[in-house]
Amino acid sequence: MPFLDSLFAKKEKSVLGVDIGSSSLKVVQLRKEHGKAVLETYGELALGPYGGFEVGQAMNLSAEQTIETLRDLLREAKVTTKSCGVSIPFARSLLTLVTLPYRKNPAEQKTVIELEARKYIPIPVSEVQLDWFIVPKTNSPQPTKGDSSKTTAVHETVDVLLVAVSNDELSLLQKVVTSAELIASFYEIEIFSTLRSVVEEQVKPVMVLDVGAASTKTYVIEHGVVASSHSISVGSQDITRAISVSGNLPFARAEALKKEEGIGGSDVLGGPELVFSRIFAEARRVLVQYEAAQKKSITSIVLTGGGGVTKELGTYAKGIFSIDVRVADPFMKTEAPAFMRSILKEIGPEFAVAVGLALRKLEEI
Repeated sequence: MPFLDSLFAKKEKSVLGVDIGSSSLKVVQLRKEHGKAVLETYGELALGPYGGFEVGQAMNLSAEQTIETLRDLLREAKVTTKSCGVSIPFARSLLTLVTLPYRKNPAEQKTVIELEARKYIPIPVSEVQLDWFIVPKTNSPQPTKGDSSKTTAVHETVDVLLVAVSNDELSLLQKVVTSAELIASFYEIEIFSTLRSVVEEQVKPVMVLDVGAASTKTYVIEHGVVASSHSISVGSQDITRAISVSGNLPFARAEALKKEEGIGGSDVLGGPELVFSRIFAEARRVLVQYEAAQKKSITSIVLTGGGGVTKELGTYAKGIFSIDVRVADPFMKTEAPAFMRSILKEIGPEFAVAVGLALRKLEEI
């Protein structure tokens, strides 16, 4: 979703996805070879130490601290390209699904959407970058952007996903990127990057459960469009904190145990299970509510985000939900040496956004 396009961005053979998360920065560098995405390098740096806190804790660093972290990461990961796409944090954007009057004429529909959007955006429209997508009705072939001509005239209303990002947020991201000597051709809200890298089903409803550091986001994806989104105020740092408290361990040690032993580990003492039970209970409520309102079933759940690397989480989740559950493996969409596959699969959920950004950037070549 291009809120800003750099017309002068120089095309290169290698591209970079830059994910500016709440607890860490992540980068993935790809190149296109014989029509395939080849993994060249990747890396991650925790924000906590740059703000005087522990690894795994959500941070709100200053622009200068974020620039320092990004520069260090680019150096440590041995990134060789300046050409990139950059994520916009979900928490700093607005996504809302609204039902609006249907107009057969695309120009009229566009006018209706842009006028009605003012009612749903809490700040003046002049202070945001606005985008929108029409959500297809049941059995509609494909989603349309800025076009209602593919929506049958028998529908008197149309569901529209409104997307807005403040100009201030975009200016801050531009400052970070430019100061790190990168050239970004687009800025994209993280859910759309995640969708690109982890969701295969294009028609039937799928729920993405993104366990971030500060919060968990649930998205229902249908026809390639975000049909529903919901935020849960519990995240992976709460899982680490629960392990720390239950095991009387330092936060840093608890963060390591989350990844090494996960749910059911002998030293973890049930801490993660207590937190995940809260997350999954809320996710189940969202799932049931969506199915009841839309009269259709969600076919599967994809686990992603930093909390998605918790060991044995997939197995635990399958015992909670009555539908197919899988842990995201975004690096499967890239070519990489066979000996790296196990580690890439293990860390994959954390890199879903960065991989999705790089994949989109490759399409520009």
